[in-house]
Amino acid sequence: MLIVIPKVLSGEPLQQAQALLREAPWGDGRATAGDQSAQVKNNRQLPQDHEVTAALRQIVLEGLSRSLIFFSAALPRRIFPPLFNHYGGRSNAFGNHIDSAVRTITFGEAMGQQVRTDLSGTLFLNDPDDYDGGELTIEGMHGEPRIKLPAGDLVLYSATSVHRVEPVTRGERLASFFWLQSMVRDDGRRQLLHDMDMNLMTLRRQHGDAESVVALTGTYHNLLRMWAEV
Repeated sequence: MLIVIPKVLSGEPLQQAQALLREAPWGDGRATAGDQSAQVKNNRQLPQDHEVTAALRQIVLEGLSRSLIFFSAALPRRIFPPLFNHYGGRSNAFGNHIDSAVRTITFGEAMGQQVRTDLSGTLFLNDPDDYDGGELTIEGMHGEPRIKLPAGDLVLYSATSVHRVEPVTRGERLASFFWLQSMVRDDGRRQLLHDMDMNLMTLRRQHGDAESVVALTGTYHNLLRMWAEV
């Protein structure tokens, strides 16, 4: 599963996030890496419990909560609180790795909760013209996509994927990253539900609450009822 969701942040919220990032106290990105990832991770990251991180996290979570496409694609049950990273200078890349299957929250009100990482998310926070390189490359997918999105756009992809961030050779790349546990664990079923939901939105715009649209909406919810873990 790989879905690009435009404009999760835009306008004033995006500007607020970018202003906070200009004052960010960056630290070693290996602080949240597993044993394998730490060997190939070379970036900087905001401390998880810093007040700047908390303010940025609230902006991102509010943006996610406003996005109907995000909810449709992810069907989120639990979100690991968003984190923030910086690529540039000597700390400019993250080699091939796979995300840990389960992550434990070690800060804030949700401390101790565990999140099964069904999906990974990267929310780009500065414009692609600001830097060279820095593409998110995902292996095992057709064409091996190399993703570099406008500020405020989000990519969601399966956390089972081997992926990397290509070296940033000019400027700096700023992003938020997080993982989530979906109500629907299976990637194929989740994709099917998302495709159905997107088409239902189109049908409702075209035909309103026609009998066939209502019936198909019922089918969607019956499938969700069958597959969801809540």
